[in-house]
Amino acid sequence: SDIRIEKLCLNICVGESGDRLTRASKVMEQLSGQEPCFSKARFTVRSFGIRRIEKISCWCTVRGAKAEEILDRGLKVMEYELWRGCFSDEGNFGFGSDEHIDLGIMYDPAIGIYGMDFYVVLRRPG
Repeated sequence: SDIRIEKLCLNICVGESGDRLTRASKVMEQLSGQEPCFSKARFTVRSFGIRRIEKISCWCTVRGAKAEEILDRGLKVMEYELWRGCFSDEGNFGFGSDEHIDLGIMYDPAIGIYGMDFYVVLRRPG
């Protein structure tokens, strides 16, 4: 039976709250077309300068045709080649992109450049 994409999870971890995280969420919104959620730090890490309950990353889950389109753009950046370590035992896979402008989003000096993680969950019908 055919395997299909159940969902695509996108994540940008900035490591700090404030202006950089807001700009990263704008990038995520441009790419996915939906408003991202924010993740909070679980505990304080003084060497990184993060406090507990401080928002440090934004993420969103994309499904359907939009997920396939974003995944295609992401894989094109990777030249359609992934390491064996990118795949889990269940067949799901993930990879990262260093610059969001490689995905076809115009560079805006006011926003800057952000890297992001892609994680793809595959499902078989039934």
